Amino acid sequence: MLRHKYSVFIFFILLAFLFFTKASVLLYVLLFLAFLAITSWGAFDIRLNYFSKNICQSNNKIDKEIAITFDDGPHEKTEEILDILLKYNAKATFFCIGKQIEKYPQILKRIVAEGHNIGNHSYSHSNWNGFFSSQKIASEIEQTRELISQIAHNKTRLYRPPFGVTNPNIAHAISKTNQVVIGWNIRSLDTVIESEVLIFERIKKRVKPGSIILLHDTSAKTVWVLEQLLLFLQSEGYKTKTIEQLLDIQAYEITNNNEFV
Repeated sequence: MLRHKYSVFIFFILLAFLFFTKASVLLYVLLFLAFLAITSWGAFDIRLNYFSKNICQSNNKIDKEIAITFDDGPHEKTEEILDILLKYNAKATFFCIGKQIEKYPQILKRIVAEGHNIGNHSYSHSNWNGFFSSQKIASEIEQTRELISQIAHNKTRLYRPPFGVTNPNIAHAISKTNQVVIGWNIRSLDTVIESEVLIFERIKKRVKPGSIILLHDTSAKTVWVLEQLLLFLQSEGYKTKTIEQLLDIQAYEITNNNEFV
């Protein structure tokens, strides 16, 4: 897929062509609508790497390893999620919201203590995040990273933008704060689909080696789905890994003394 800067370049080339060929207004409108459609698609589909470089799956398609990720916690339901992960000796990655960390610091401590990765999911998870300035987005990233550091004693490098939406301001903030953007290639839609069975079946038929699965640790539905998913993965010989393990990257910053911070 074309990156944003290339599509902008092509847009202006075509715009100039239409101008010099004295094209009709209709062609201008069609060009604008096509550009708008491509840009919107790129903003809402994190897998396209349209505005920023995002990792949405592992390049290792041989080993039967996948990563389960949870967004929007910590939450009171996170404890039940952790109980199930512990029961099946499974590891996961939790992309946490800053204001939720302030509400449930002990749950964040437990996530870390049980060997899971922590990622940054902004401070407010505002519905207006896509309209924030790059300075505001960067500030929320740093604010949440500091909260995580105070409790987990590590500064996470993993970031997942709210709703998976990216744009030039978000891309600039990501670059400024030196984050590694983690997306997904299996979206469970567990916040949209009412039936636990349908959510599980949606995930099950999409699982492949290297997959990154998106769930939310905020509802009872996900608790049931997770246990069924782990039973299925075990029966198929899959291992669940943290993002750090699956992608072979550093989840946390390292000082000059090679110590995690």
